[in-house]
Amino acid sequence: MKKFLLMCCFFLGIAAASHAQGGGRRFNPEDRAKQLQTQLKLNDDQTAKVTAIYKTQFTKMDSLRKAGGDFRSSMRPLMDSTNKQVKAVLTTEQAAEFDKMQQERMNRMRQNGGGGK
Repeated sequence: MKKFLLMCCFFLGIAAASHAQGGGRRFNPEDRAKQLQTQLKLNDDQTAKVTAIYKTQFTKMDSLRKAGGDFRSSMRPLMDSTNKQVKAVLTTEQAAEFDKMQQERMNRMRQNGGGGK
């Protein structure tokens, strides 16, 4: 019984450490578009376009990861391009809210040390 309890604690500790290091935080393109649909009240057409944009970004990011090298320096232009494309799909009010969300996200990242720096 003690061994079983010890093993459970061990696995819970590993799961907690993995979660604390960002495990499971990656969103797939559909999840990201769904999140924006909820937050910005996107219509179905906008959601479909945003999903396609995020799928393209996801594919490009995946190939950058597999290519190796300086992955982070290639990410910023890709993310900026994606955000610009998403904003083109949004109304003026939605784009303003999107900018606000992006700024809040950047502030959170700076407060948390840049997500791993």
